[in-house]
Amino acid sequence: MASKSGATCLSAATWRKAKAGGAEHNRAEITGLPGGGIAVRDSKHPERAPRCFTAGEWAAFPHRVLSREL
Repeated sequence: MASKSGATCLSAATWRKAKAGGAEHNRAEITGLPGGGIAVRDSKHPERAPRCFTAGEWAAFPHRVLSREL
């Protein structure tokens, strides 16, 4: 499901933490990409490469979770 647009330069990205997190604040962070895509990274390890999704992939994500495809 993740796109190969990981080469997108994200050094100037504004990352936002998820509103819900565990007791130790293990949260995902997201930022928008050109064309409506989304990049997601682990807030505990921001140095790791983020997962990048196209707008279509991101829009399909909730359906795939609810249908238990993921």
